[in-house]
Formats: sequence, structure tokens, C-alpha cells
Amino acid sequence: MAVPARRTSKAKKAKRRTHYKLTIAGLNPCPNCGEMKRSHHVCANCGQYDGKEVVTEN
Repeated sequence: MAVPARRTSKAKKAKRRTHYKLTIAGLNPCPNCGEMKRSHHVCANCGQYDGKEVVTEN
């Protein structure tokens, strides 16, 4: 079984992990209200999708 000869330093570990990052989901402005929303999702602000009201406000 392979075992490392020396402990990996914090700096070496951090340099290796520089590419492990979160990506931001594609956000587009809603054509109805202008609020930023995720692509292909119902707008959380106005409840519209593809120009049609999907979620009604109470």
C-alpha cells in the first residue's frame, strides 16, 4: 500500500484546490419585472414563465 513519505502542507493543499470552486447559476433578467432569475425557471418575484402567469399571488 502506498503511503506518503511526508505530510502535505497547507499551502500545497490550497494550491491544488484552487480549481475546486462553486459556479454561479445562469441568471437572466425577467422580461416582465426585470428581477434576476434562473434560466428556464419561474420568476420568484412576479410568478411568470414564458410570458404566462404560472404562480398567482394571494
